[in-house]
Amino acid sequence: MRLGREFIEALDMLAEERGLDVSVIISMLESALLSAYNRRYHPGGAASGTTEIRIDHKTGDIIARETRKVVDKLNDPEKEITLDDAMAIDGAATLGGTVSIERNPADFGRIAAQTARQIISQRLRDEERRVVYSAFADKVGDMVSGIVFKAEGDQIIVRINDKTDAILPRRERIQNEKYIPGSTMKFYVLDVKNNIHGPRITVSRTHPGLLKRLMELEIPEIQQGVIEIKNIVRDGGMRAKVSLVTLDPDVDPVGSCIGNGGIRIKAVSSAIRNEKIDVVVYSNDPLVYIKNALSPAQVVRVEPVLDHEHEATAYVYPDQSSLAIGKAGQNVRLAAKLTGWKINIATLEPERMPTLKDIFHDVFTDDDKK
Repeated sequence: MRLGREFIEALDMLAEERGLDVSVIISMLESALLSAYNRRYHPGGAASGTTEIRIDHKTGDIIARETRKVVDKLNDPEKEITLDDAMAIDGAATLGGTVSIERNPADFGRIAAQTARQIISQRLRDEERRVVYSAFADKVGDMVSGIVFKAEGDQIIVRINDKTDAILPRRERIQNEKYIPGSTMKFYVLDVKNNIHGPRITVSRTHPGLLKRLMELEIPEIQQGVIEIKNIVRDGGMRAKVSLVTLDPDVDPVGSCIGNGGIRIKAVSSAIRNEKIDVVVYSNDPLVYIKNALSPAQVVRVEPVLDHEHEATAYVYPDQSSLAIGKAGQNVRLAAKLTGWKINIATLEPERMPTLKDIFHDVFTDDDKK
């Protein structure tokens, strides 16, 4: 039987279009043809294991062979063959051995095509899903570019490439960000699961990992490992805090990340709806780390709260109090998440030079009484 060279060329084109290995498609086609053959010629299934079908990728020839055991007395014609008949096929046949019989039934092509179509279609879908899953299972924790495709209930569908869509759930969206179909954005691959409907890829716009990947992309010192990101916390689309440490004492981690005129950090921020990013220096001393983490507020000092593990009080002057706390407590809350400490904000009255009234307090007091 022959499928023909044109059929093989069509398979090659199909493999290229679907991003599959042509040998995988041929293997699936062989399996489908074998299934069709056995249904037609071995409907009971007793001899189904004796048949082999191969497709020659160069010529398109289909080779169907059935294996028979050489016996002295025939008991099962679907599995056995007499020595005389075996020797007519292969002169070297011996009792107890096997011979391979090539088959070419006239109506097999039509029957095979009808049966194989459905099997091939299903297996191609399965193989495509497997390829997609394999490609993205290793991308969990990475950043990808995607095009907003459409909204489906509480989920945004993001097209990662021509054949792959991902889901952006409501909980992973930046608050008040517009997801306009056709717009291109950066996403963090949060999860990849395989289910009966194929791979389900979940992406995020609020995960700290997205900010980390963006900073790695924009800041060479982070790419090169000169600056290390110790921790990131975010209120997606509003504010983030990033703590850094440098392995080179001559490199300013904050200045390097901000860049001249803030060009580097602005490039990062613009990719996440102009999120405000506080870049601070990490310290092994938790009290110093807390002081840094409360940036942009200027902190006078930080003291641990006695008998309270991982709790401290940061003292600021009155003009810095609202900045230290932040709108709706955002700044101190993010600083606490960044450092892992509970942080209280206390106000200090600024030191001032004594006035004449302070020096002559008693005199002025007596005069006031008269």
